[in-house]
This record gives sequence, C-alpha cells and structure tokens, in this order.
Amino acid sequence: MIYVSEADPDEEGYDLAFEPRNVFVKRKDPKSDYKLGEELGRGKFGIVYKCVEKKSGRQFAAKFINTDRKDDRLAVEREVDLMRQLQHPRILQLYDAFDDGTSEMCLILELIEGGELFERVICDDFVLTEKACSIFMRQICEGLEYIHSKNILHLDMKPENILCVSRTGNRIKLIDFGLARKYNPKEKLQILFGTPEFVAPEVVNYEEVGFGTDLWAVGVICYILLSGLSPFMGDSDLETMANVTSTKYDFDDEAFDAISEEAKDFISKLLLPDMRKRMTTTDCLTHPWIKSTKRRSMAVLDKSKLKKFVIRRRWQKAVNAILALKRMGATLKL
Repeated sequence: MIYVSEADPDEEGYDLAFEPRNVFVKRKDPKSDYKLGEELGRGKFGIVYKCVEKKSGRQFAAKFINTDRKDDRLAVEREVDLMRQLQHPRILQLYDAFDDGTSEMCLILELIEGGELFERVICDDFVLTEKACSIFMRQICEGLEYIHSKNILHLDMKPENILCVSRTGNRIKLIDFGLARKYNPKEKLQILFGTPEFVAPEVVNYEEVGFGTDLWAVGVICYILLSGLSPFMGDSDLETMANVTSTKYDFDDEAFDAISEEAKDFISKLLLPDMRKRMTTTDCLTHPWIKSTKRRSMAVLDKSKLKKFVIRRRWQKAVNAILALKRMGATLKL
C-alpha cells in the first residue's frame, strides 16, 4: 500500500530538475539535438514522446504541438515566453523549444513520470486520507502563488494539469500553460475558453477575470478530490455552465460526512460568485486546513465516486483526442 508522506516536500531535498534556462524558440528540427523514444500521450494539442538529449544523455519529454494556423504558432510562442518566467519546483520546467517551419512546433520539457494526480490516487494500493488531500492542495496553492507573483494567470486549472513527480512521493507539479495569460490588474481581461466543470462564473458570463479565476478552479478540484463529486456538473455543458453561474452547491452528500469543517470552510471561501471575495493563494496557504500542523484525520476516504469521476474524464479525453486526430486528417481504424 502507498501512504502519502506527511513530511513537508520542501524538506526532502528537492530542487529544480535542471538549471534555470532562458529558452528561445530555435529555428531547426528538434531531432538534430534529441533522439525520440516511446510515445507518452496524445491529445487535441498533438503528441508527447520521451526523448534523450544527444549531447548530455539527459531524458526529457518532447511535446509536439500542431501549428497549422498562424494563431497556433503565436500561441506556442506565447507559452514559451511565459514558461521561461516560471522556474519553480511546483511547476513543470521548460528546457528547449523548436520551430522547423513545418506544421508543428516542439517543446522540450522536464520529464514527469508519476502520472496525473487523480489517476494516481484512485489506484487500489494508494491510501487517500484528508491529510493527503491537504498536502496536495497546499502544493497546488504554492505553485499558483508563484505563478500569480509573476502576474500570470493559468486559466486552465483542472485535475489533468496536476502531475505527480513520482509514483511513491508526495510532490506535485502544475503543467500546461497553453491558455495562460500575462495579467495587468489595471487592464480588463476577458476570456471565453476553459473546461466547463472548472471555469469560474466570470468566464461563463464573459466578465473580467483575474487571480481569483484560478482560485475558483482550486475550490472545485478540492471538492472533487475529497468527495469524488463534481459540484457543478450537469447533463450537458450548457447545464454545467448554468450551474456555475448560479453558484449553488452543498456538502449534503454522505461523501462529506467524514470530512472536517475546516476543509469545507476552505472550499466555501473559494467557490464565491465574486472573484474579489475569494481567498488569494496567500490566504489559502494560511488557512487552518492547510497551515495547521495538527494531525488531520487519517481515516481512509471512500474513493468509489472519485474513480467514477476519473473514468468519465478518461472517456471525455479519448473522444476529444479522436476528434482532434480527425481534424488533422488522420484515418482511424476502430
């Protein structure tokens, strides 16, 4: 059985995977510097492979992103610009970037092999407790605090974008800055993208977004991690977004019977309709549920509903990947 360590991850000697690098897009074929290995995953963005840097022998992940349109290429260049500003142990690190003039660009990224957080915790040999959840949520907030300190909004916080560094440790990293934006609080920023289950009311209503937009998603992620239930999920995207704008949710399900009042309070102070009233990342890190050194309940949480949630998300990702491949002109044999 895998029990999450209660030791502070910062005390385990962990540091950045490699030295800080000022990455710029190189105008050449990445295969000139890297040898590609096995495929690690694919989605609507493209394909990720394990790779080895030829001159050093170091292992990385090579993310090939479809850039058929000029806007796609500009989006990847923006992602590179943001990621080179984000050098922190809680954030996936960018090592290299390439554009060889074809229909795709390549990002060389730190290799993380622990898998998605939710996928890992639903494994039968993983013991999920409220204490373990608070450890994971603290690290998520630490990563976001650093991102926000750089005046950057992630804008795509969801379980798939939280990875475990290893299969046995308790460290996580935030990934995927494809939708991230530089943020100037003095300028109005509006967006119309995101995953319906995790977008904040201001996104659905096409109102001004800000740091609190990311914190709404943190509240949703915490709610799901503790209970396996999605607080605003409807039978369709339209119904889900209507539920988000109504901001109606509760802790009435039996899944919350074993959850502390402090944990519920943490969620309640994030799932507020007015983003200006939500906790900041600093507020989150000083909240009693996160900060307290008291031993949280070590009672094992029932993961049956969380497993169902993860299975549903797998199907959604599979369908999205198939649709993306079809858009790229792939012929699928099913």
